[in-house]
Amino acid sequence: MSKVLIIGAGGVSGVLVHKCAALPEVFSEIMLASRTKSKCDAIAAQLDRPIQTAQVNADHVPELVELIQSFGPELVINVALPYQDLHIMDACLETGVHYLDTANYEPEDTAKFEYQWQWDYHERFKDAGIMALLGSGFDPGVTSVFCTYIQKHHLDEIHTIDIIDVNAGDHGYPFATNFNPEINIREVTSKGRYWAKGEWIETAPLSIKRSFEVPENIGTPNIYLMYHEELESLGKHIPGLQRARFWMSFGDAYLKHLEVLGNVGMTRIDEVEFNGQKIVPLQFLKALLPDPASLGPRTKGKTWIGCQVTGIKKGESKTFTIYNTSDHEACYAEVQSQAISYTTGVPCMIGSKMILEKKWTGKGVFNIEQMDPDPFMDNLNTYGLPWKIINGPVAKLD
Repeated sequence: MSKVLIIGAGGVSGVLVHKCAALPEVFSEIMLASRTKSKCDAIAAQLDRPIQTAQVNADHVPELVELIQSFGPELVINVALPYQDLHIMDACLETGVHYLDTANYEPEDTAKFEYQWQWDYHERFKDAGIMALLGSGFDPGVTSVFCTYIQKHHLDEIHTIDIIDVNAGDHGYPFATNFNPEINIREVTSKGRYWAKGEWIETAPLSIKRSFEVPENIGTPNIYLMYHEELESLGKHIPGLQRARFWMSFGDAYLKHLEVLGNVGMTRIDEVEFNGQKIVPLQFLKALLPDPASLGPRTKGKTWIGCQVTGIKKGESKTFTIYNTSDHEACYAEVQSQAISYTTGVPCMIGSKMILEKKWTGKGVFNIEQMDPDPFMDNLNTYGLPWKIINGPVAKLD
């Protein structure tokens, strides 16, 4: 039985809190904190058991330290903005508390995200005798565990990994993002990159696409090659890996809106002057777009996220595909959130559970694929993200 402090009150947080609250034998006390306490209170009001809520500025380390010391959690779960990762890690170091997040750090003024900033904390966390677990969402997160599960049980050596993320849901808006618009648009408009033979190959944004017939009659969307942070950690932690790529589906209407917004400067992340004050166009656009947390009751359809992995087994070339499908309406019926938030919030809870139950232990900073995949995979089936594995490929990507 353990106390946890959850920082952040967006869509993923709502799912995470619901799932943690349903397991009082693991999460004995929960505090939910955010810059806007009313958002925490709204999530708390949906639950069948009481939790504590608090206001905190996650950019201010002394404020975080004070809150952690007053509540006394065993684990801090960070589902705030990626800009705030290092501040929260600093606060965990100062208080001697374990740390977990779902997305790696990126600086607010540069559209660049990589793990090195957080990996540089390894020795300090090790010396403090505490653990930081990075990327316990779906991608990154489950996708990395999928790969290590195949590595452990089905292949002697992995050669290629293709991660494919398809959202076949429809929320009815002309243009909206399924998670934080600022983070989503920065990610999508960045240059593509994939890892091959120890080097990064860079591509123009969304310049490489394939048509993908998704299993289980979900559809045939276009998927686009992008950079995603788990490529960096998988390239480091999967021995023998020769190539790793990430693909995501986008509809034509979404891409056309994004193109127009980019052409008129609305996706810029640098400050511009407007009526005598400085504004960041992308942050202004975020204020105009629908809140992703509001999409739940409107969204219908399914998600499909999986890994197509090739390698060698007993000298023979093999391919395995491992994936999850989730239904937006079923997710909303359970936790009042659509499947994009659900598929991130559930593995965030499971990763936290692994630490609190001491099934995953360590001193220092770790990515999720460095842990034993088996208990995590069992929990995916138990807590709402059942997976399937196919002996063979499902997508033609070369």
